[in-house]
Amino acid sequence: MVGQGGRALRVLALILLVYALPIAVFSSSGSVPLNSSSAPLQVPAEGPSSRAGRVMSPPAAEHGPVASLSPAIAPDPPPPPPVSPFTGLPTDLNAPVLGVKIDNASVARPQRGLEQADVVYVEPVEGGLSRLLAVYQSRVPPLVGPVRSTRASDVELLANFGRPALAFSGAAPAVGALVAQAPVLDVSALSRPGDYRRDSRRQMPHNLYGDANLLRQGGAPPRDIGFRFGPMPPGGRALQQTAVHYPATTIGVQWEPTAGRWLISMDGAPLLSASGPRPSATTVVLQRVEVRETGIRDAAGSPSPFAETVGSGEVVVLRDGQAFSGNWSRPAPDAVTRYTLPDGSPITFAPGPVWVVLMPT
Repeated sequence: MVGQGGRALRVLALILLVYALPIAVFSSSGSVPLNSSSAPLQVPAEGPSSRAGRVMSPPAAEHGPVASLSPAIAPDPPPPPPVSPFTGLPTDLNAPVLGVKIDNASVARPQRGLEQADVVYVEPVEGGLSRLLAVYQSRVPPLVGPVRSTRASDVELLANFGRPALAFSGAAPAVGALVAQAPVLDVSALSRPGDYRRDSRRQMPHNLYGDANLLRQGGAPPRDIGFRFGPMPPGGRALQQTAVHYPATTIGVQWEPTAGRWLISMDGAPLLSASGPRPSATTVVLQRVEVRETGIRDAAGSPSPFAETVGSGEVVVLRDGQAFSGNWSRPAPDAVTRYTLPDGSPITFAPGPVWVVLMPT
């Protein structure tokens, strides 16, 4: 009996041990912290029987760049900057235009501000001399001059510019009446005296200078006057230098290949500037025009000539060390001036400053 009872007790103890072991395991697993610092679980090796009934996780993605399935779209290029109708170079097309009548007598040289002009017109005046009409828009010098009186030629010449500001020192009564009716803004020394000053180191009347930044206020923005810029046209001939002769003035033009510019001389001497580098141009237009008397005379009694820039005639355009012969045409004062080759195609200018020399026929 005792032997059988002992065996029964051992069986009962074994049964209690089997049921108590899972309880101990579950109790101890509740103390494992659920945070990122926990030690990774050790997964036992799997046998065939352990895979049954399990859901397999997908393999982890490999580290590295992921190729995009959508095509790359390049951003739209920025729009090209606006270009000046006077130079073919970038400019602010909202900036106003200023024309300044500049003295070109020998005692007036060197002038100030010519090197920054977009366009310079050389015109015949009384006594076989010349004067300059400088047009500013892209760049404006602090001072420009010496400023002298305007002529009837200027009124017609500027008629297709819109309504630019026109700076001058005075005018004959008949010319003053034309200016008052012309599409220009009068910013003369009489109407805007505070925008001018005299240089006491020079003799009058060759010593009046204008503040270009003040004088241009109120002028109209630039508009097309007929210049066309682009690659060199066909049919040119090599030219290193040439000259235009007025009765009392000689305007020289010489090609400087290193700078890619035409250098200007007056009466056999280099034209210099009192405010910067030597005035030069990428394009020089030698425009033949009719010149007639107006009935107006200066203080010395010399007749005032009128250079007609409405009409047509011959032209020679100088650019890139070459000369291109053709024709110019402007049917009306408010029309643009067209410069064409004999076949009618445009004579394209080199981008940069332009000098136009009006040559009497």
